[in-house]
Amino acid sequence: MAKSLDELLDEVESKFCRPDPLNLGKVERPRGCGGGILSNDWNSAEAKDNLRSTETFKKEDDLDSLINEIFEEPNFDKKPFKLKSKSSGNTSVRASIQGLGKSCSPVYLGGSTAPGGIGTTTSQRACDHLRCIACDFWVVSYDDYMWDKSCDYLFFRNNMPEFHKLKTKLVKKKGTRAYACQCSWRTVEELTDLQTDHELRWVCGKH
Repeated sequence: MAKSLDELLDEVESKFCRPDPLNLGKVERPRGCGGGILSNDWNSAEAKDNLRSTETFKKEDDLDSLINEIFEEPNFDKKPFKLKSKSSGNTSVRASIQGLGKSCSPVYLGGSTAPGGIGTTTSQRACDHLRCIACDFWVVSYDDYMWDKSCDYLFFRNNMPEFHKLKTKLVKKKGTRAYACQCSWRTVEELTDLQTDHELRWVCGKH
């Protein structure tokens, strides 16, 4: 009987008191906390999964932030500008175009009584923006003056366009206008079409 009792105790001790080699990696939790046996390997795998999920969510958040930054319209603190009314804008542009780059047609020369400006067939005005295509000088003019008969090419070549030098050859005469570039000169009393003087290489320099 005693032998049977010892064998029974050994069996109980071997089952409940000695560690089971199959359960060495497991930890027994207190029954009051829900009970059951947890595996260390399972805990480690669960922790890795949680960490991997956290990193995945973080990468997704970073990617979303980067996409939002790319598509977000940058702010350069630009001041808003107001568009002018279509009618006023067109009017100002049209006026600018009309006021620039117009040439006389035909080109007129005239005495001091002839008004200056853009000459046309209907508005006969003496061109006041002449340029010589031979010497590439702007043509100067002096109202109520005429050139002295002693003027020559070298005089204008050496003295253009300084008035204090040119005036030595200018003679006062009412109603006339003295024109000159570096290579040519004329005294005009009446409105004259420039095309009638074939020696002059003067053209309208546009207004």
